[in-house]
Amino acid sequence: MSDETFETPVCSAKGCRADALWVLAWNNPKIHTPERRKTWLACEEHREHLSQFLGVRAFLKDVVPLEEWEARGA
Repeated sequence: MSDETFETPVCSAKGCRADALWVLAWNNPKIHTPERRKTWLACEEHREHLSQFLGVRAFLKDVVPLEEWEARGA
């Protein structure tokens, strides 16, 4: 029997422990190659705030439901 535990992914917003429902794919063009994608996870409450934070910096590339992102095998 494995000691591994599978936890539900949580929101990346500071101090938030809510279940993540969204993946915000981003990159910083000053330090990442164009195809590289970093990810933040977001709950419904923080999706817009985190998207705006990344969008203002021109880092945001895609916002995808977590289930879809996982189905892609990303």
